[in-house]
Amino acid sequence: MRDDDIATIMRAFGHPVRLNILRILATQQQGQCCCADVTESLPLAQSTVSQHIKVLLDAGLIERKPHGTRNRYCIRHDRLSELGVAFGGLLQGLTPLAVPQEAELA
Repeated sequence: MRDDDIATIMRAFGHPVRLNILRILATQQQGQCCCADVTESLPLAQSTVSQHIKVLLDAGLIERKPHGTRNRYCIRHDRLSELGVAFGGLLQGLTPLAVPQEAELA
């Protein structure tokens, strides 16, 4: 996963409403629901929920599936797995190498 993909996903994770939307989607029995279902679970207008869903879609964290006259949304578990692997590499690249102890320096 490229750094700009990781940054886009981190921006999407950066708002509590979007984290709540992901939790709502994760707890659905069929693994998917429509925007109205999400709106019922949040104290927000449908238009606000739609804007947050668009950010999650653009980040590739959820996908849209047409269902009659509505769209259903579900989490992209493959994308979350990729992110987990990328985080492992990212965090490993940020940890310092073994620092010599003072006794070894003397």
